[in-house]
Amino acid sequence: MENLQINENKTIKNIMKGTGIALITTVLLLLIFSIILTYTNIDEKVINPVIMIVTAISILLGSSLGNIKIKKNGLINGGTIGAIYIVTIYLISSILNWKFLLNIQSIFMIIIAIMFGILGGILGVNRK
Repeated sequence: MENLQINENKTIKNIMKGTGIALITTVLLLLIFSIILTYTNIDEKVINPVIMIVTAISILLGSSLGNIKIKKNGLINGGTIGAIYIVTIYLISSILNWKFLLNIQSIFMIIIAIMFGILGGILGVNRK
């Protein structure tokens, strides 16, 4: 029973670690992108695709790194990391922007987050 509790605590710790890595990666990549936008003539139409790509890369990285030590349940743990990440982002967005709406792009982002979380979880668990 005690061993099960230790494993659950490790899993929760690694899920939080993976989510934190994903969030930090997002902030860093978006900061770099904003600097590039400021000093170049890149069209603003690329903002949404870049945000989706940054989200996918961040979740994939966070989920794979968060699942390296777990070694099992990569699908569930990775999907959980993606879900926690996207819920956190949407909570922050709704606090900062009172006009926040759940639209088709938001639903697409939720699907991307969970899918890339699952993929990262699989990669992390199977990494040697």
